[in-house]
Amino acid sequence: MSEPGVLRVAQLNMGSLLEPRWDKRRLEILAWLERLDPDVVCLQEVWENTTEPGSNTAAWLAENAPQDRWHWCFGGFPLPEKAWPDQNVHFGSAILSRWPIERHEVIALPLDPAPRDPHPSWTMQAELLHAHTAGADLFSTHLAPPPSQAYHRVQQVLAIDDAIRARHPADAALPAILCGDFNAKPQSDEIRFLNANAVLEGRSTYFVDAWETLRPTEPGHTYDPLTNPQARTLNVAPQRIDYILVGDPFLRPQGAGRILNVDFAFHEPLTGILASDHYGLVADVRWPQKGE
Repeated sequence: MSEPGVLRVAQLNMGSLLEPRWDKRRLEILAWLERLDPDVVCLQEVWENTTEPGSNTAAWLAENAPQDRWHWCFGGFPLPEKAWPDQNVHFGSAILSRWPIERHEVIALPLDPAPRDPHPSWTMQAELLHAHTAGADLFSTHLAPPPSQAYHRVQQVLAIDDAIRARHPADAALPAILCGDFNAKPQSDEIRFLNANAVLEGRSTYFVDAWETLRPTEPGHTYDPLTNPQARTLNVAPQRIDYILVGDPFLRPQGAGRILNVDFAFHEPLTGILASDHYGLVADVRWPQKGE
């Protein structure tokens, strides 16, 4: 657990359905959670079979951690039938919290109305999962994967901004925490919009990028086929596409929302295997009103 007045947030796309060796990688994730001791964790590429109780891969982490360590919630949708014929399998995001989760909701993000490629990755239903826990509003998301689908990710981040505004009070003590695999580089319109560096459709918003704030001269690649063999199947260059973002801290009392520390997580093997094809992140965020 982080120190008083500090919220420790971990982020990981854990690839529990589409990447191999989940039986071993899940033990690696548990080892990292023990090392990091975060307060909350945002996860993507979580799955469950709605006809098989106990199949949720985030639930497995909670159930195999020390007793009562984690409360959890999940939200997702079936994959395109062409990619996964069993529509009882839901694929999405999860949030773990050291506190009880008072309410949660999964929000379907816009679907591409005219995908330019028949591959099922172009028609995946993207999600935004909201969890309210201990007075904090957490959001976990996973945007459209194809690099050239940037035009569609723009619509998805606009929808995310709308959804957060509708669910998170502007005067809350702690800004909203938004984490996920955005499949977008920092210089993209999608991320620049979230960071108040671009105006889209006459709109602007402001989330603080934890990595950019404290480590602006470091590339921070979270998807890196040069150093992570699991990341070679997509045939893309090293890039930073996973983020911990904190909502507008401007004039927040007592510095709430200020980024205090950020680092890689899940990026080296503790048990002999890497946790995922993605590297994760961990950040400490100022939260004077943090509960015990």
